[in-house]
Amino acid sequence: MTLSIENITKQFKDKRAVDDVSLELTPGVWGLLGANGAGKTTLMRMLVGIMQPTSGEIRFDGVAIGQLGEAYRDRIGYLPQEFGFYPSFTVGDYLDYMAALKGLDKADAHRRIDALLERLTLADVRKKRIAKLSGGMKRRVGIAQALLNEPEILILDEPTSGLDPSERVRFRNLLSEFAQGRIVLISTHIVSDVEYIAAHNAIMKDGRLIGVGSTQELVQEVRGKVWTATIAPSQLAAAERALSIVNLKNEDDGSITLRYLADEAALADSRTAEPRLEDLFLWRFPHLRHDNHEGM
Repeated sequence: MTLSIENITKQFKDKRAVDDVSLELTPGVWGLLGANGAGKTTLMRMLVGIMQPTSGEIRFDGVAIGQLGEAYRDRIGYLPQEFGFYPSFTVGDYLDYMAALKGLDKADAHRRIDALLERLTLADVRKKRIAKLSGGMKRRVGIAQALLNEPEILILDEPTSGLDPSERVRFRNLLSEFAQGRIVLISTHIVSDVEYIAAHNAIMKDGRLIGVGSTQELVQEVRGKVWTATIAPSQLAAAERALSIVNLKNEDDGSITLRYLADEAALADSRTAEPRLEDLFLWRFPHLRHDNHEGM
């Protein structure tokens, strides 16, 4: 099973949102990484058939998706960044409605809805109106509707927005199981969402693909450019001005351990560190670098 993107371009008047992108998606979890405005959402909207490319072709198992029509859409699950619902819908009403739109018979729909509500810890709010839910719960409802038809191709645009850390872990575990024999594409700027579950990653910048491969393949670009060093608190302000800091950690003895990016060591006693996907992402998108007080 392959979903082939062949020289896709999307032009909006004076802006080229997607610029001659080619990529072959195979079963497993794929991460689509990039800063906001990189073209990820536009590419995904073309993949699910709700937006037509200006040029290029998208093929599923060698057949253009326009030729497949409804047969292709029936095999897709899609979670947009924002999903719409009637304000009066309860969680159960909404999922029943979406199951009907996807053509599921009632018995199968009820079985799937019950299972997803349990798995996504939404069973207790089944009769609650979606409009009254927290942002994280709304996002889980959106994930549930994307999984309803057990799609062969699952496309998720910023799926963990609003989820707390424990919810994100449960979601990643769910996707890892679901991806067996299926194509799962996750668009995100939260690198940790895909670092441990994606078999392959594609990085977009300014509408173009600038890197495709496994995490281990991609991070070779920054091998030897990732450093750790320990400094005194009084040195932090100068370090922040001079260095490209990925994150920092306050130690029990009052010192601060930095993880930073540089071609060469910039601080005394710096040690090279094993590169991570986050390091590559921030190397490629330096304007997104920020201090992170989590563990390193």
